[in-house]
Amino acid sequence: MACHRSQPRIYVALDTADEGRVRDLLAVLDPSLCGVKIGKEAFTALGPRAVEWARERGFPVFLDLKFHDIPNTVAQACRAAADLDVALVNVHASGGRRMLEAAREAIAPGADTPALIAVTVLTSMEDADLVEIGVSDGAEAQVERLARLTADMGLDGVVCSAREAAAMRALFPGESGLVVTPGVRPAGSARDDQRRVVTPAEALANGATSLVIGRPVTAAAEPGKTLEAIVAEL
Repeated sequence: MACHRSQPRIYVALDTADEGRVRDLLAVLDPSLCGVKIGKEAFTALGPRAVEWARERGFPVFLDLKFHDIPNTVAQACRAAADLDVALVNVHASGGRRMLEAAREAIAPGADTPALIAVTVLTSMEDADLVEIGVSDGAEAQVERLARLTADMGLDGVVCSAREAAAMRALFPGESGLVVTPGVRPAGSARDDQRRVVTPAEALANGATSLVIGRPVTAAAEPGKTLEAIVAEL
């Protein structure tokens, strides 16, 4: 696997379309403690400006757009993402071998290029949800199937539930292997629409390399202090 820029232990998810809210969160969070995840909601409403604001404050950015399209389209999107100077880009592993290969070829390895990871099974999905789309052997088997394909195609890691993190670290070992886990909820936090959830400490113990934490930080009365408390706990 290629050597890309280093990854923070925590990405705080800025899942909002509100420009003022994004700017407020960037102002109160500490870029020495976390990166920020900019996903579909913020990017659709605010565009590349949201990435620029985060980069100006010194945050590593996870551009969480989960590209899933024909190979050429995904390759062009990955190139455009790399041009935004982000730290991490993702695609859907279910896009298949040729799409993953095109994405990998689009981002040249290097210390200043984004790492490229693939989503296996969304943490909002349970076995019953997978049955409805034709996957009958459960989330765990589907995660492993897609992760092996991702590793075969030379990507840097995966997005998965922390419950699957240990198995994923076996496929993506060492300092360059990435296991990024959403669905992380500090003890006592609401589960919201996530299903396969664990605490931050459990996620790291299971083998996660970066945690994505959203509402437990961003919906807190004092997001900056809440982030500091989570980091201190780790």
